[in-house]
Parts: sequence; structure tokens; C-alpha cells
Amino acid sequence: MSSNRAIVVDPSVKGRLAIQEVASPTPLPSEALVRVAAISLNLGEVRRSTTAEAGWQPGWDFAGTVEQQAADGSGPRQGTRVVGVLSVGAWAEVIAVPTPMLAELPDTVTFSQAATLPVAGLTAYRALEKGGFLVGKRVLITGASGGVGHFAVQLAHIAGAQVIGVARRAERVADIRQAGAHHVIVSEDLEAARQSGPYHLILDAVGGNVLGNALSMLAPGGTAVSYGSSSDLQGTVTFKPQAFYWAGGANLYGLIIFHELARHPGSEDLGILARLIADGRLHPHIDLELSWTHIVDAVQSLLERRITGKVVLTL
Repeated sequence: MSSNRAIVVDPSVKGRLAIQEVASPTPLPSEALVRVAAISLNLGEVRRSTTAEAGWQPGWDFAGTVEQQAADGSGPRQGTRVVGVLSVGAWAEVIAVPTPMLAELPDTVTFSQAATLPVAGLTAYRALEKGGFLVGKRVLITGASGGVGHFAVQLAHIAGAQVIGVARRAERVADIRQAGAHHVIVSEDLEAARQSGPYHLILDAVGGNVLGNALSMLAPGGTAVSYGSSSDLQGTVTFKPQAFYWAGGANLYGLIIFHELARHPGSEDLGILARLIADGRLHPHIDLELSWTHIVDAVQSLLERRITGKVVLTL
């Protein structure tokens, strides 16, 4: 059996994560073997690693090269540069991946750029889809400087929407404008965004009072998509039902990307996002890029909120 290493949970070491020897994967007929070149970190998997049992292997986002094509002939051929997503275990040298979760990379897209796409890019893409045809429509995006938010601002701009980004800190305004927002609002509770509404689509990653206020700012037939809860008031949302239902046909949609991918795999959409990077229309925001040997430092930076963009680790 060939050697394979992965990042695993080890409660006995600082930061609870270490690179260790693991069993090489045995792919199913519909799975390709991919040699990973870069991974990116997401808050969800990082938080899970702080409480997971010993031996658990985290990892969602990756980019690399197909080492062995799927036995059933599906998916990219051996030697193809790819980006993909797993629900667990992507932070390893070699991984087995269902081919519907793989997309081929254009030659001009780097592995580091591609690794930012799966969870953050697909979440932004699928959330914006809930708004339908967006040309000329007002789209409000909270957490607009974060990993998902930065992609969402760019994609909404590409789609022709009137994009309003929201940040908690004034120093993020320039970055959000550069991403394509027509207007940026600095607000802790979203109340300052009311005068620019109502909104056809609201994407929210904050929860708490922000989501509660968002529900009262929807246009008739509008949709609020909740895909995170970074607020200190996690799990608690207070809102006025009258303001929500009097809009007429308003919707609240809860988006978990792995639920979405179970219904509609990510290959096609990942390919679209990768081509947008190749065309110079989509720009990943990589805040920190290190060797994967610095996994503990990278995780700490993310947990302490010292990072707003994506964290990429190279193998």
C-alpha cells in the first residue's frame, strides 16, 4: 500500500490537528483518485475539529490532479487538473472523490485560486440562484467581506443586480466596492440598510438581529437566504411577522451547501466558477497562503477572526 498523509484530529497535540500517516483510499468504481495540491479552510470544518474525536479527518475544499480515473470511465481523465469538494477528509495527499463533485480547471487557474471555490463559491452561487433573474434587482449581501460574501458580491454584479454590501467595519468598505458592490453600508444590526430597500434578494451569514431585520426589508415575492450565523446571538432571531408577510409572497430559505450538493452535484457549477476566474471576471480573496505544515497557525487565525478572506494551504 502506498504512503499517504492527512491532517487528522489528535487531541494530544497543540491545536488538536497533526499531519499523520493514514490508509491510502480505495476508490469506488465511480470515484477518481486525486493527488491534492491545495486546500482551503472553512469555519464549519475548523470548528468541528475542535471537538471531534481522535482520528477524524477534516476537509471540504481541494484542488489537484487526477492520479487515477474512475473505473466506470466517468469524470476527468488521469493527469487532469481539477477542483472538487468532499463532505469529509479532503485534507490529505491522495483522496477518492465521486466524479460528480469534480470539475476540470482551465490552465490559467492556479490550484490555490481553485481551492477557494468549492464551499464558499458554491454557497454564493447557489444562494444567488434562489433570486432567479437578477438583472436590475436589488440584492443585499451581509458579511460582504467574508469568504462567501466576497464571491456573492462579484457574482451578483456579474448577473446584473444592483448590489448592496454590508460590513461591520468601515475598513472593509473599499474591498467590497472593488468586488462590485454599488453601495456599501456599515452596520451592526442592518437597520441602516432599510432606506435602500426593499430587496428582491437578501443573503445573510450573520443571523441574530441582522436576519430579523432582513426579513422586514423584502420586496413582494422577495427571498432571504440564510446560510450562516456568525452573530453572537447564534440560534436566536427575533422579527416582526407582520412586516414579513405583508410584503406578499416573501420567503426565507435555509441553505446548507452539502444538502444542495446531494440534490444537485457541484461539477457543472464549479466549472462555471473556474472559467470565470480564467476570464478575469471572478477574483478569489486569499488572505493567507501557507504550507499545510502550518495548519495549526492557519486554524487559529481563522478562529480568532484575524482572517476575513480565504485561507489556502498548499501541499
